[in-house]
Amino acid sequence: MSKVLNRAGSPYLDRNKSFSRWYRKNSIGWFFILLAVAGITLFYFYPMVRALLLSFQSGMGANLEYVGLNNYIRLFSDPTFIAALTNTFIYLLIQVPIMILLALFFSVLLNDATLKFKGFFRTAIFLPCVTSLVAYAVIFKYLFGVDGLINQFLMNLSIISQPLNWLSDPLLAKITIIAAITWRWTGYNMIFYLSALQNIDRSMYEAAKIDGATSFQQFFYITVPMLKPIILFTSIISTIGTLQIFDEIMNITNGGPGNATLSISMYIYNLSFEYSPDFGYAATVSYVIVILVVILSLIQFKVAGDDK
Repeated sequence: MSKVLNRAGSPYLDRNKSFSRWYRKNSIGWFFILLAVAGITLFYFYPMVRALLLSFQSGMGANLEYVGLNNYIRLFSDPTFIAALTNTFIYLLIQVPIMILLALFFSVLLNDATLKFKGFFRTAIFLPCVTSLVAYAVIFKYLFGVDGLINQFLMNLSIISQPLNWLSDPLLAKITIIAAITWRWTGYNMIFYLSALQNIDRSMYEAAKIDGATSFQQFFYITVPMLKPIILFTSIISTIGTLQIFDEIMNITNGGPGNATLSISMYIYNLSFEYSPDFGYAATVSYVIVILVVILSLIQFKVAGDDK
């Protein structure tokens, strides 16, 4: 009997029991983690790898053939791709700074403790983010039509003498797209800034006032430095979103007039479903977005001085 008790109380058996308890306690958690990892691998990493392999091929379905780097070489002599790349960079360089500045302005304005009806204004500015992409794009299409409200408003103010062809003029069509994207996503970025502003210690502003700092000095020397990580974050996600812009262009201008508003994402769609399908070349163009996202993100990290 004593031998049995000694065996039962041995360090070896104690370790087994501890491991068994640890396993029962953590097995469910590991199960859910493995499910998430499997899902991410299946629906994210596998398509990325498959698209990379596809970019070295040409054609579709059973007619795919290996072409090496020909698809990547083709990019430099493809006028439609160059036009799409140029348009996308125009949206990026104009729309993203405007949107970030507007989001900063609204967030600082709506963070004022003396402002009344803050909840209403915050909701009103954020509401476009939850609006259906197709619905708001169609509304913008009608607003900027020849007989739309924008032309009527400008004519009533005597700013223009006759209706402008917003959707038929290459420059005006780009302005329409930029206005639509800015209207939809400014409130989204504003929410990030608002949440960060509410975490800034108010005593910093009070000390600055005592030292005679103006509102502009407080903004540039307190608010902006404290919001630096959030500004970097919103700049990166806005850059990624703009490089992938598709819905607004598809529903407002359909890439026209004459590819004047065509984006890279819409060109990928056209290569896959509108033109003679070439999934290999479409995958090559899609990897241009991947490369641009990586390069621009690294540049933004470098400019922001974040070496982590």
